[in-house]
Amino acid sequence: MSKAREPAYKRIVVKLGTGLLTGGSDHLDQEAMSGLVNQVAQLHKQGRELIVVSSGSIALGKYKLGLSRKIKGIPYRQVLASVGQSRLMHVYDRLFQQHNITVAQALLAKADLSDRAGYLNARNTLLALLELRVLPVVNENDVVAVDEIKEAIFGDNDNLSAMVANLVDADLLIILSDIAGLYTADPRSNPEASLIPQVERIDARIERLASGTSSSLATGGMVTKIEAAKLATTSGVALVIADGREPDVILKLAAGKAIGTRFLPTTSKLESRQRWMLSGLSTRGKLIVDSGAATALKKRGSLLAAGIEQAEGRFERGDIVNIYDHDKSRLGCGITNYSSDDISIIKGAHSGKITTLLGYDYGSEVVHRNNLVVL
Repeated sequence: MSKAREPAYKRIVVKLGTGLLTGGSDHLDQEAMSGLVNQVAQLHKQGRELIVVSSGSIALGKYKLGLSRKIKGIPYRQVLASVGQSRLMHVYDRLFQQHNITVAQALLAKADLSDRAGYLNARNTLLALLELRVLPVVNENDVVAVDEIKEAIFGDNDNLSAMVANLVDADLLIILSDIAGLYTADPRSNPEASLIPQVERIDARIERLASGTSSSLATGGMVTKIEAAKLATTSGVALVIADGREPDVILKLAAGKAIGTRFLPTTSKLESRQRWMLSGLSTRGKLIVDSGAATALKKRGSLLAAGIEQAEGRFERGDIVNIYDHDKSRLGCGITNYSSDDISIIKGAHSGKITTLLGYDYGSEVVHRNNLVVL
């Protein structure tokens, strides 16, 4: 007798958008939420590991306070989130309790993950919850997430869900909203628009197609979903954007069925340190390199000063920088041995001249291959 085939996806992150949870209204659609929770619970009972990234706290806070007008500004967003978050978790707790599943609230702020220790602490907590068969419900910590100077927020839960998938080394990220996937044009205004079932690599054409789809209650439209897809797929995670109103959509996607738009991983699973570097949470600037340096990097060589054309942004020695070729295509990222001020002096120079130009030398490599992640 043949052995039953193992599930393709063991660890799954499911992101539920505001438009989906509210059904387009100004309050939570309990029936819709119950249906989604039932699907997640079925997968949980199969032994899969599930994490839910949920929007909806701001919409729920707005409804609770009886606010019909749109209030702008970050402080009000934080107020609405603080009112709505506990109520949102109460709904999830009640719905999952019907399946004898314990849930845990996990609020993450971008600043928490920007340093390596914070990243690892969040990762270890989420993995420990999964090991205990507790289902984490994640949201951005909107109450404290905003640094008034650095705007240190994820900006939307699409990017947060990709960060969570990156954190826990997920197999699949499912982003569900009231959008069926990526189309060749906006389907609401162009009847000729057709759904793109699969994207192997996100290029400039895909990014152009992503503009213009958002809703009044949601923060992120298709543009943020493509940003999330970039992070997920470069971390070795498959991602699907689909309409959450499709019957049994989570169960079908977990079984590998073709629904919505599937984005294929562009790399194999990366070591945790590399995933942290690629996440962009700690990136401080960028380096533009010439064609020779680009070729060397693709062959896993180090980045030398001679191949650098330009440094953008201000960063210090030990910071993470993105690396781009002359055509502004991202090649990868790495930990720099020299500051932006140093590089402005030594760019284009032979490694042997660094000491003469700076008066000191931190090594011949600006980014050593051991501290480099190439896409």
